[in-house]
Amino acid sequence: MRETPEELRELQALLDASLSRSTAHLRSIVTERTMTAEQLTQVLTGMCTLALSTVTAKGEPRVSGADGHFLHGKWHFGTARTAAKARHLAARPAASVAHMRGEDLGVFTHGTVEVLNPEGGEPAADWPELLAYFQDFYGEDAFDWDNEVVYYRLHPHWMTVYAPDVAKLTAG
Repeated sequence: MRETPEELRELQALLDASLSRSTAHLRSIVTERTMTAEQLTQVLTGMCTLALSTVTAKGEPRVSGADGHFLHGKWHFGTARTAAKARHLAARPAASVAHMRGEDLGVFTHGTVEVLNPEGGEPAADWPELLAYFQDFYGEDAFDWDNEVVYYRLHPHWMTVYAPDVAKLTAG
């Protein structure tokens, strides 16, 4: 868990507000089958496969896979700078991600991406810390980190969690 107490409070407020703004149908499914922010950060460790949804210039949805890392209460993911999803996100930064583990866990998030290492631009203030994390995870020589890959942080405006057996997921 890398989250500060403030980040956990913000994540919990987001989870609570998102569920309260959801449809009655979704609330009937999730309300008794969810996790707290602290539980979620204990479960979402390492790399989590994401289904990433972007939108084309014609307004058509596209879904693709991405390696997701849940750090500081937000999803972080990368792709090749030449990937279609990178072009989509550059033009239209709204995105949705889903992380699912069978019937045991579903984390659904909508938000706007921030480019962490823009080509030819000023990186995010915490990029050096995040880069060190990614290089430790994938290896320093896995990519040309300056030119080949672009990383994003998804700033969520809505997030919900479906977890019917929290004890099973949090058992150490």
